[in-house]
Amino acid sequence: MKHQVFLSFRGEDTRLNFTSHLHKALKDKGLNVFFDEEKLEKGEQLSPALSQGIAASNLSILVLSKDYASSKSCLAELSAIMDRKQTQGHIVLPIFYHVDPSHVRNIGGSFTTSFEGHESKRPVDEVDEVKRWKAAFAEVGNLKGWHIGGDKSDRPEAGYIEEIVKKVIEKLRSSRSRHVSEELEKGSRVIGLWGMGGIGKTTLAEAVYEEMSQNFESRCFLQNVSEKIQTHGKEILRNDLLSKLLNEKYIKIDTPSIGYPYQERLNNKKVLVVLDDVSHQDQIAIMGVKHFGDGSKIIVTSRDRTVLDNGADETFEVKNLNEIDSLQLFSICAFKQFNPDADYRDLSIKFVEYTQYNPLALKVLGCQLYNKGRVYWESEMDKLKEYIEPDIYKILKTSFDGLDEQEKNIFLDIAIFFKGEPKENVEKILSNCYNGAESSIRNLIDKCLLNITPLPISLRDMLEIRSKFLKREAEEIASSPSRGALDDRRSSFLDEIPQCISMHDMVELMGKDIVRKEFRVPRKRSRLWNPNEVKQVLKYNKGTEWIVGIKLDMSQIGKLQLCSSVFGKMLNLKYIYFYFPPFIGKQRKKKLHADQVGDVSLPDELRLLCWEYYPFKSLSLSFDPKNLVVLKLPHGNVQQLWNEDDHQDLINLRKIALTNCKNLKKIPNLLGAVNLEILCFNGCNSLVELPGFSGLASLKTLQLHGCYNLKKFPELPNDVSFLDLAETGIEEVPDSIEHIAGLETLLLTKSKVNKVSSRISKLECLHFLDLSHCLIAKFPEILRRPEKPKEPEKRQPCSSIYYFSPLPRPEKPKEPEKPLPCSSSSYFPHPLPRPKKPKAPEAKKAPEVKKKKLRPYLSSSYFPLARRIVYKPPKILKFKSLEYLKMDHCASLKLLSELPPYLRFLDAHGCKSLEKVSFTRRNRDLYELYSFYGKDEFFMIFSDCFSLNQASIKNIEANAMQKIESLVKKWGCKYDYGPKSLFCCFPGSEISASKFKYQRMNSSLKLKITPNEFSGSRFLSFAICLVVDLTHCHKYNRDLRGICEYQLTAFDGSYEKFKCEWDYKLDFELHWKYMGDHVLILFSDKMIKKDEDYVEAAFEFYIKKCYHGEAEVEDIKVKKCGVHVYCVAENNTGPISPCTMKM
Repeated sequence: MKHQVFLSFRGEDTRLNFTSHLHKALKDKGLNVFFDEEKLEKGEQLSPALSQGIAASNLSILVLSKDYASSKSCLAELSAIMDRKQTQGHIVLPIFYHVDPSHVRNIGGSFTTSFEGHESKRPVDEVDEVKRWKAAFAEVGNLKGWHIGGDKSDRPEAGYIEEIVKKVIEKLRSSRSRHVSEELEKGSRVIGLWGMGGIGKTTLAEAVYEEMSQNFESRCFLQNVSEKIQTHGKEILRNDLLSKLLNEKYIKIDTPSIGYPYQERLNNKKVLVVLDDVSHQDQIAIMGVKHFGDGSKIIVTSRDRTVLDNGADETFEVKNLNEIDSLQLFSICAFKQFNPDADYRDLSIKFVEYTQYNPLALKVLGCQLYNKGRVYWESEMDKLKEYIEPDIYKILKTSFDGLDEQEKNIFLDIAIFFKGEPKENVEKILSNCYNGAESSIRNLIDKCLLNITPLPISLRDMLEIRSKFLKREAEEIASSPSRGALDDRRSSFLDEIPQCISMHDMVELMGKDIVRKEFRVPRKRSRLWNPNEVKQVLKYNKGTEWIVGIKLDMSQIGKLQLCSSVFGKMLNLKYIYFYFPPFIGKQRKKKLHADQVGDVSLPDELRLLCWEYYPFKSLSLSFDPKNLVVLKLPHGNVQQLWNEDDHQDLINLRKIALTNCKNLKKIPNLLGAVNLEILCFNGCNSLVELPGFSGLASLKTLQLHGCYNLKKFPELPNDVSFLDLAETGIEEVPDSIEHIAGLETLLLTKSKVNKVSSRISKLECLHFLDLSHCLIAKFPEILRRPEKPKEPEKRQPCSSIYYFSPLPRPEKPKEPEKPLPCSSSSYFPHPLPRPKKPKAPEAKKAPEVKKKKLRPYLSSSYFPLARRIVYKPPKILKFKSLEYLKMDHCASLKLLSELPPYLRFLDAHGCKSLEKVSFTRRNRDLYELYSFYGKDEFFMIFSDCFSLNQASIKNIEANAMQKIESLVKKWGCKYDYGPKSLFCCFPGSEISASKFKYQRMNSSLKLKITPNEFSGSRFLSFAICLVVDLTHCHKYNRDLRGICEYQLTAFDGSYEKFKCEWDYKLDFELHWKYMGDHVLILFSDKMIKKDEDYVEAAFEFYIKKCYHGEAEVEDIKVKKCGVHVYCVAENNTGPISPCTMKM
């Protein structure tokens, strides 16, 4: 819970007198105060409640009494408060209650005895804690506060309390202005404050003005600059400003610029000026700000970002208040106190949420509701759902009035049809209606009428989005292995999630109000959205050429019969948006019905046709889709879009979505749709075949989820990036998959696939592959041996080396190369190591031998002739971009071979037939280089894979340790890519002795740390291994949490305690079950600590559930535990060599 004030005090000294009275006075003003009602000595450790109370407070009051320092818990509180002051600018107000401030500052008087007592009672190794307390305590003595002496000459405590409460309120109110004041003090001459109308720009500027004004010779706060210029003219307003700054009446300058002598006089003046509500950068320049003297400061407020970008040194966005401050401001206006009355708290929260924390709206509504009854409040709440409050409307509409005609139309289109839609989609639709729509949208954002927010997305959407936005150039990484090049590649996936266009709810209501005022009768308005008004227009065929768009929430109407000419008079209709809101259940059913007609006539101006439960079997025969950008008919009755023989102009079409059209039997030829990007036919289970899509050059997404009658893999263009074939009847991924070079996401969940071509490994962009619940037996398919070429004498890249005969081995080579170790599959071609430069050949001719295939891993030192005539081919990485591989519940899967060594997410849960798992050993350095870009969180799930052989278990263990070592390398090289962790799970009851030197039964372990052998300082890193029984973990319902609490003890006996946690989701599939003992290998960058001459480490491990409030279940027991220790030299600037990494 958020608190405004935290009270720190010694309970035995002041809880029943001064502090109690102060607490009551603060609460009477409506302030939310953290006050420990039963303040007792609780030891030296700060309780979680107190720690959270400090962190959640805006301001702390320290009541320093005679015995305050004798309490270890009080000192821990004070130390935490002063730490927050130093790091976060937390406000601290001390009260020296019956103590001398100099005794606090110098640790004198009774405080000397208190601290001496703490030092004498603590072990030598814990004296540092007392030193920290003492330093923080002395620092408080230097702060400004109140000295309440308590003698007869002192004033009553009630006077002090009144003054303190007043100061607290003043500090809380001025906290927003502090940042701007600091920026002005740093040296910025012109500061811009940018934000939507009513957000508090003027209020903030006023607070800064009042706070800083005493430091300037002259000052002026010029309100409503744009309005006054429009009313009186620029020169009159400028003359008024100069008169105030120069303290001279009747200054009159009629020229555009300021000349002699005023320019020189201004140069000698240090002034503070606020220009409020500026709408053009010329309005800043004409005021002569460039002539103001050294040290002058100018604050400019504007709703237009471009004005400030061109006229200010620094620009700050003024954002909404937070929830607590908003409720406080509303309460001040509605109740004349800081918190709402208990009987009105629920309604108060609704009004605050309605305003979306806008200060102007909070003030207007709060004042309007003051002294009104609950019935009035409820009535006002209902009215605000449809109409905006007039005073707020007046302020907001000034921004709309300043737009050009196109910007006004785009704003109204977005307010009514496209709020919350993806920005990219909106821009494409509107660009087909208006020239320069993108720049107009940018202007609306700059003028605070629109804003951009992250798009709320599902996991499936996330994968599709990632496929569209994350085009990795692997060659760029491979060719730029230096740290500098990698440091430029820090953008995360979240940074690239597309944004949606949004706007404040009150701005949306303003837009609707503007349209509503166009005409009294709905049929003459440009845009319709009210369900009753739309129903009347459709039912009685009252449409007109004025209407450009209709939006209808079909859950708000009953059944309605449509005539064939319902849209006939709407010649300019661009948008049809008939929809159901999400999560309405049984109300989602067909509402608009055909009136004994085969279709309805659609206007050719349509850009957007979105119609859920479309009632007709096809689109109108007379409809020309030449302008159509988006076609969405989910749950429709459509059987085909148009006749196959009809040639359609589809040049502008970008998206077709016919989700769950159960009667759709055929997809027409779409060759004319050269800009088509998205095709979605999820749930169209009557589809049995598809046309060829290979000619759709712009196609990026194809979704066929649930089309279980489709048997054949679709023909696709090369640049498709997202392909969803889950729950289809497709049985094989063919060799042609290698030609879809841009494919990043392939979903085959619960499909009939039993074979995947080995050529899928050639896809350089493939990032996410889901084969869960498939019938596949091995993955990837083993490549066949290459056939013998017809002309072996010609040079062949890569594979030709297989056909050279071995020549006699050179006699006594000085340093013969060792053969590379064989992988689990000798059928995968492997490039030979780079040969050393051969010596000049002797004149003796090499003997002739028969040609035969060679093993790919033999060293090139055995083939001097081969080394001369075959160039070293480029290294080909298979699945080089693959990061997510889901293979869970593949009941027939027996073999996972040659997997990329740095997969981020590998899930094979429940693959009960899985016997063999191997990871490629070739080109590990290149795979590792690719792994340096991206999110460093690894998951390896082999739970319930009880058929795994021992060699595979070792391979999994080795790969987990390899990933951990790579993470430690990255950390040591200072590659700051965010959190680094690993979670690995596989069946077993033993911990590898070779991987984890330190082991013990049960859940705790201690180990000795070897002395530092590096020349400088070092860091310690710990990898964890546990054996746990997961049989009952399904009772946890959601997630597992692994916890490691560990203590590092130094040579001098001092110690530090740390905690690390790992979360593992159990709810990917609700029916997942686990059986028996499993081994967990865990790592996190929180397990890396600088070595402070540590000699011992002690660990305690737990497995708990993540979420509280569910039925109580026992913690999962840790049966065995093990630890592996890495030592990493500090300031390591490159990859860690074996000699710098030791047990």
